[in-house]
Amino acid sequence: MSAPFAKLPAWADYGLIPLLNVTAAFLVSGLVVLSIGENPIDAVRILVWGAFGFGEGIGFTLFYATNFIFTGLAVAVAFHAGLFNIGGEGQAYLGGLGAALVALALDRYVPWWITFPIAIAGAALFGALWAFIAAWLQAYRDSHVVITTILLNYIAAALMGWLLVDHLSPVGSMAPETRTFEAGAQFPKLGGLFEAIGLDIGGAPVNVTFFVALVAAYAVYLLIWRTRLGYEIRTTGLNPVAGVYAGIAPARIIIIAMLISGALAGMMALNPVLGEQYRLQLELVGGAGFVGIAVALMGRSHPIGIILASLLFGMLYQGGAELAFEMPDITRDMIVVIQALVILFAGALEHMFRPSLARIFAALSGSRKTAAASEVS
Repeated sequence: MSAPFAKLPAWADYGLIPLLNVTAAFLVSGLVVLSIGENPIDAVRILVWGAFGFGEGIGFTLFYATNFIFTGLAVAVAFHAGLFNIGGEGQAYLGGLGAALVALALDRYVPWWITFPIAIAGAALFGALWAFIAAWLQAYRDSHVVITTILLNYIAAALMGWLLVDHLSPVGSMAPETRTFEAGAQFPKLGGLFEAIGLDIGGAPVNVTFFVALVAAYAVYLLIWRTRLGYEIRTTGLNPVAGVYAGIAPARIIIIAMLISGALAGMMALNPVLGEQYRLQLELVGGAGFVGIAVALMGRSHPIGIILASLLFGMLYQGGAELAFEMPDITRDMIVVIQALVILFAGALEHMFRPSLARIFAALSGSRKTAAASEVS
């Protein structure tokens, strides 16, 4: 067996390694851009400008980042319990259903700020219930959560299609979507807030769900690192045998962690359903559930890291659209390749730089100890 990697300082583990991974991904992406005859430096400049160079670009970047914060947090909570929840797509589908049912029931009778907390609860509840299926099978039937969650994604998509086509679409409509929600279920955009600081976000759909995502990130931080339940979740994830000796029931932790994870993934649907489209549609998740895996890996399953990684992927989505427009030779397919490279280096090749860095830090630590010993002597 190979020796385990030496422990790195927190700043290197949570900051330096993700930075090296992203840098490597962009260097390889630059070679791809160069191979088609375009200037990679100009491509990076357009990418960054398209995401952060003007108000509307910032608005779209934050809109995409909101989705990824929720799904990244969902994956991270499961990670801490030693679970690999790749069912964020399906849980977000069901979260959208829960939010839409609340909206359809209340939008004509109450203002949005009354619908707001109930829709959050509905999205979280439906997402959690969908995750509960995989959690129960893992906890009591030893069915691997990776298999069950990915299969439940397909079931959720099929269920959503059946409900929209046969039950939730308006009479006479051929589109697989609900009716448009009235003002009582339309989350307000943040245009006025950005105007107060001199930015015009134009038609960007960033809305109050962005603040819900930030609150969720802080709540996850408190849960995982400041509560007894969080300690039990981390203990189970790191060493389930030790957890059992400490009196922690692994089945209970699996259920609770997956319920929280599913609830977070379900809340992602608030952003497109009640914050942008104002209706429930097919393909509402748009792959955010799978991007959340890369976000959690890059962010080291820490809420601050997840927020930063979400902004990076929001930049790739929004800046990539501008890049494809400004440089027609760089197609949307090539933008997907760049996103895939970031996922590859942040996820599958996460340990590529760790052994070398561990040796460097070990050598530096040894040098400092030798110097300190010589001073004492």
